[in-house]
Amino acid sequence: MTTPAHLDPTAIDWMLEEATTWAVVGLSSNPDRTSYRIAELLQARGKKIVPIHPSAPVVLGEQGYATLADVPFPVDVVDVFRRSEDAGRFADEAVAIGAGGVWFQLGVVDQAAFERTWAAGVPMVMDTCPAIEWRRRSGA
Repeated sequence: MTTPAHLDPTAIDWMLEEATTWAVVGLSSNPDRTSYRIAELLQARGKKIVPIHPSAPVVLGEQGYATLADVPFPVDVVDVFRRSEDAGRFADEAVAIGAGGVWFQLGVVDQAAFERTWAAGVPMVMDTCPAIEWRRRSGA
């Protein structure tokens, strides 16, 4: 069975193992939200998280920013917690800021954004979650 392009193991490995700074689009300070729990996991795995939310809250001790363009330092991965119909613009913004990769969370799929992002030379993963992928790698 062939692995779907949007689950490219090389891209997933690079993002999970080598990328250090993750901008989390849609991250709020609500600990009941999946985005919050995944941001906690990213921190536990040694990643720096950057909350991206219109109100720019401080979340998990990290200063938030209203937009990706407002982040004053390089971002390795843009992790998108938005509905599929809204997510593509964040892939485009990730390319515009020079992010190293884009990750669309489980259930978030935009094939046109995937094609644009890869065409721009930026690896993209979609319709999976870092927690799932780390579990897969550990055999748990």
